[in-house]
Amino acid sequence: MSDFSIAEHNGYRYVDEGPATSAPPVVLLHGMLGDQSNWYATIRDLAKKQYRVIVPVLPVYDLPLSQTTVPGLVDYVHGFTEALGIPEMVLAGNSLGGHVALLYAVRHPEKVSALVLSGASGIYEVEMGTSKFRRRDRDYIRQRAALTFFDPAHATDDLVEDVYGIINDRGRAIRLIRMARSVQNEGVAEHLGTIHAPTLLVWGEEDVITPPDVAEAFFEGIPNARLQFIGKCGHAPMIEHPDVFNEYTLEFLDEVSGKLKMAM
Repeated sequence: MSDFSIAEHNGYRYVDEGPATSAPPVVLLHGMLGDQSNWYATIRDLAKKQYRVIVPVLPVYDLPLSQTTVPGLVDYVHGFTEALGIPEMVLAGNSLGGHVALLYAVRHPEKVSALVLSGASGIYEVEMGTSKFRRRDRDYIRQRAALTFFDPAHATDDLVEDVYGIINDRGRAIRLIRMARSVQNEGVAEHLGTIHAPTLLVWGEEDVITPPDVAEAFFEGIPNARLQFIGKCGHAPMIEHPDVFNEYTLEFLDEVSGKLKMAM
């Protein structure tokens, strides 16, 4: 699968694929140790179905230290969508990106027409021990990275090197730890009832980071939510089972877009 080009505007970097139509664009948010490449299969399939897909490069390791928090990323995403002139969107996120999407929907409900969440933090997340990594031990890093997936083969050499680079860079490691602490502190459970946007939850049955009971808590707390589990799948369904993830997402988007057009 070929890479997608990175656009730049007002200091923001992002992927922008698919046609601009009357349907709200789909904005995809990656996780803490991820990047826009996590969404390549989803970008391809959604753009092919004539959805505009926008994936900001989230500056998890580049924000000022005082802003390296979940609310800091919410503010960043808001600034990004304002800079691009996006009045309304379908907001999708995995892991930390899902947490940001949830908090964004709480703070800016008028801008979120629908949510797609996968492995989102915000209820609880199993501690991965990032502050106590054996930083120079690539085998240990591979073992920890493999916990993200049902199939450990997805913990590739490139992923291991990416994580190795982050945790052995003092500035990025400090921000990683700070963001991980913010994830633990910024719970959204008490706000779920205020989210009225249609919400699709797509969860791995073998997710050990945000286990299935986290998905059930979101499903029970968000008034207009539906839940789909994917078997033999861990914390990142759009990477492990992109075809199934994209099928569920497209069915949801087609339904939501149809309702939005009827309401116009």
